[in-house]
Amino acid sequence: MASTATHLVVVFTMLVSAMAVAESNMLQDFCVADLSNGNKSFLYVFFLNILTFITFFLLTNEAVKVNGYTCKDSTQVTPEDFYFQGLATAKAAANSSTGAIVTGATVEKLPGLNTLGLSMSRIDYAPNGLNPPHVHPRASEVIFVLEGQLYVGFVTTAGKLVAKYINKGEVFVFPKGLLHFQKNIAGSAPASVLAAFDSQLPGTQSLVASLFGALPDNILVESFKIKPKQVKTIKSRYQPKK
Repeated sequence: MASTATHLVVVFTMLVSAMAVAESNMLQDFCVADLSNGNKSFLYVFFLNILTFITFFLLTNEAVKVNGYTCKDSTQVTPEDFYFQGLATAKAAANSSTGAIVTGATVEKLPGLNTLGLSMSRIDYAPNGLNPPHVHPRASEVIFVLEGQLYVGFVTTAGKLVAKYINKGEVFVFPKGLLHFQKNIAGSAPASVLAAFDSQLPGTQSLVASLFGALPDNILVESFKIKPKQVKTIKSRYQPKK
């Protein structure tokens, strides 16, 4: 019994250590996301992986790793799991509050991306449209200008602005986790870009919406050195998340 218990402890320890290091090689052809189960929490997936690893290790000495979503039954996989046409056409960005619309091709829209560590999006800008300052906490981003001319940039942790005007056919990179933006500088013409990410679900946190949609009034007053009435005016534009 002691030997068996020791063996399981060693296996568990090896598993935890292995999960702390990114797997550089695929262990299977694909892992299409089973979206019917919803997006599981990290702990759920972590312990699911533990049970999967132990089961396969004890029975076959093999393991299937999952990061984010569980795998769809391979017999139920279809070409549609790897296909998405949502980036093909421009969206009416003029109807948005900031003049920019982001259409994502993440694992939530393209299940075949699951575990592959990449995704895309299309951003359409109305004349003078702005994709406001925001952060992608889980991915770096590279954009390719389809049409128009934009002013783009990011802010380093030292507070330095790194910005540039870019044109059709040009590329710009935003490092992971850094605050960044894109602005269409044309007053009479739309613009659009394609963006690629090194995450299947990069996440987006808007600076203004997060601050004024979530933080208490007194924190905002002290942080920005503005009057409570001004804070309430700005907060009225952003509904808190439930």
